Amino acid sequence: MSDEMSVVLGAGPVGQALTELLVDDGRPVRVVTRSGRANVADEVEVVAGDITDSNAATRACAGASVVYGCVGLDYVGWPEKWPPMMEGMLAGAESAGARFVFMDNCYMYGPVDVAMTEDLPLTDYGKKPATRSKLTRMWQEAHTAGRVEAASVRASDFYGAGVSASALGDTSIGRMAKGKSAQVFGDPDLPHSFTYVPDIARALISVADVDDAFGQAWNVPNAPDRTMRDILTLVAADLDRELKIQAMPKWMLSGVGVFNANVREMKEMLYQWERPFHVDSSRFAERFWSDATSFEDGIATTVPSYPTS
Repeated sequence: MSDEMSVVLGAGPVGQALTELLVDDGRPVRVVTRSGRANVADEVEVVAGDITDSNAATRACAGASVVYGCVGLDYVGWPEKWPPMMEGMLAGAESAGARFVFMDNCYMYGPVDVAMTEDLPLTDYGKKPATRSKLTRMWQEAHTAGRVEAASVRASDFYGAGVSASALGDTSIGRMAKGKSAQVFGDPDLPHSFTYVPDIARALISVADVDDAFGQAWNVPNAPDRTMRDILTLVAADLDRELKIQAMPKWMLSGVGVFNANVREMKEMLYQWERPFHVDSSRFAERFWSDATSFEDGIATTVPSYPTS
């Protein structure tokens, strides 16, 4: 238990799960969202703040000992939108003299045919992977310059209660809950790493709580890789329904992308679903823990969160 304030920027599934863990541990928490609203416990302070504004970020982070960056965006406009958000988060943490832990993904590794470890070079591929590389350099440079103690926690494609925009989200588990076919990208029979949202939250706290974790990136532990078909078979069994999968080819994405900018932006990320996708978290496991939630347990908790009609 600690009386030091944790500030959580963002209240999506990861931000909510992180806030819940912090509250359960008796830690004071402030959640910052653009709207000033969040689905969190009554004892959590919730404030409005635009983190692209360094002054607003400074006010939102005042008094913090740790600032967790759990914000997210849809796929449109990453090169323009993300860097001001990162600078605002860093400015807020710096002004408070707080540590900064960024909830990141694995895009900065780019299209590789090897296991993804934290020491792989940053990619310059595409728009979204290259943007994630830029964000990495930003927090690394802030740490090296002594502005703020910073680290990142990298999750693979994640799933869990409340997850919408993910491969294991509305288009697959959500559709299955309503008796429809699961829509998937690429080859559903390739092994893929997936990260359970509560495991991300646990990893964020693990990194924030130790002195020697900063200045580094850490891959979150995952259950052993499974194919989309394997995981959706678990979902079908949980729902007591027949598994039906609809694979979305590139030409379909191109057609839908004419009318939907997010779908159009998805095309450059298809490499994740056209080859085995393995995230190596052995470095994290050696320093912290390795008992990632099994798919059986994670799916059993996730499926009931999706509406059936």
